[in-house]
Amino acid sequence: MILFLLDLTGVVVFAIRGALAAGRAGLDLLGVLVPAAVTAIGGGTLRDVLMNRHPIFWMAKPIYLIVICAAGILTVVCAGAFPPLPHVFLVADAFGLGLFAISGAQAAEDAKLSPMIVLMGMITGSAGGLIRDLLTAKIPLLLQRDIYATAAAGGIVLYLILLACRVDRVLALVAGVATVTGLRVTAVFLDWQLPVFHVS
Repeated sequence: MILFLLDLTGVVVFAIRGALAAGRAGLDLLGVLVPAAVTAIGGGTLRDVLMNRHPIFWMAKPIYLIVICAAGILTVVCAGAFPPLPHVFLVADAFGLGLFAISGAQAAEDAKLSPMIVLMGMITGSAGGLIRDLLTAKIPLLLQRDIYATAAAGGIVLYLILLACRVDRVLALVAGVATVTGLRVTAVFLDWQLPVFHVS
């Protein structure tokens, strides 16, 4: 139950991010809910499709869609009166990335897809944001030099190493999520970036 509630927390955070991106792009109410939804569940949906998991997780538990709609509408109602706090959303978004990355890795682990665990975790954590950015006509954050998917990969690798060392699964999960969150937040504040490829 705790893990499920944490997952819903990540959905709320990502849905708010998607709704705010829609607002910056000047979309209507339906246009707000679509980026909110794809940001929150797009990565998990792509993961389930690639892993041939049926039904898709949010179809089995419609509470995800209810939470997304509520978060999107509340964002529209409250955005004018309560301007978003960048630092708060940075930490919340990094935490959501960590939760989704590790949950995606666990899904691949449960399906015995050992070679794909890191990839499935990265997809779960970051693919929704990529789709959101494409819908709102932005260069996807995933394709820029920001340390985002890389942070997810680092946390997943640590999670797997701890499991291999017989560390308790819950402790490994907490350490993995904390690592993703810490790497992402630190990278933003210290302006850590990946090398850029230039062609003249």
